[in-house]
Amino acid sequence: MYDRIIFVCEGNHSKGPIAETIYKSLTENENIQAISRGLVVLFSEPVNEKAVSVLENHGLTCAVEFSKELTKEDITENALILTMTDKQKKQTIDKYEIENNIFSIKEFNGEEGEVKDPYGGTLVDYEECYNELLRLIKKTIYKLDEMGK
Repeated sequence: MYDRIIFVCEGNHSKGPIAETIYKSLTENENIQAISRGLVVLFSEPVNEKAVSVLENHGLTCAVEFSKELTKEDITENALILTMTDKQKKQTIDKYEIENNIFSIKEFNGEEGEVKDPYGGTLVDYEECYNELLRLIKKTIYKLDEMGK
């Protein structure tokens, strides 16, 4: 079983922090730690203001203040790594030489496609991203619950 979920996006400014915050708000499973990381974080930056605003509109406080890059140390033997795109999945596999427990979040949930990147978009774009991630994370939680039984 998994002991950690790592939500991986490009820069850990928007989708990853949104996903981590949603996950933490929906589950009380203390056996699985949730974190978000980016593949390209040249220096730590605050999470995108629009992502924070959308979370606050849903009564949530962003679980992340500043972006963090994915490191080898983040990846435990029993970590489930969920990327936002197929390209990010491939980049993560190549960079960290991972063979197991890595999926795009849609792939993990039996879907095709990618989570649309709201970066540079309007608050409506960030809201749409939030809603898509909310749906996918609910499916992820249900799937993990079924796997644990």
